[in-house]
Amino acid sequence: MNITFKQKKLREYANNDRLAIQKLGVRRAKLFKVRLDDLRAATTLEDVRHLPGHYHELVGNRKGQWACDPDQPYRLIFEPHESPVPVNEHGQYIWFEIKGIEVIEIEDYH
Repeated sequence: MNITFKQKKLREYANNDRLAIQKLGVRRAKLFKVRLDDLRAATTLEDVRHLPGHYHELVGNRKGQWACDPDQPYRLIFEPHESPVPVNEHGQYIWFEIKGIEVIEIEDYH
C-alpha cells in the first residue's frame, strides 16, 4: 500500500529510528514502525483489518479517518488517498478498494 505523511515530522520518524525513539519513546516508536510495515506490506486496507493494532474506522467529527493502536491510549490516525472514499449501497466503506493512505497524526484523542 502506498503511504504518505501529512506532517514532515511523521515522515522523519518513519525514516529515522533514532529520531522516532527520541520523540515517541522506545515502545511507541517500535510499534509505529510495525504498523507502518504492516500497511506497506498490504495491498488494500482490508489486508490489515484483522491484524494486531485494532485497525478501525472513526466516527463523529473524525468520520472518513481510520486509526490503529501503536500503544494505548495513542492512535495512529490516517485517511485513504481515494477521494471520495469508496462506499457500498449501504454507505459502508469498502476496505478492499482503499489502496493508499496518508498518515495524519499520532495522538491520544480520548
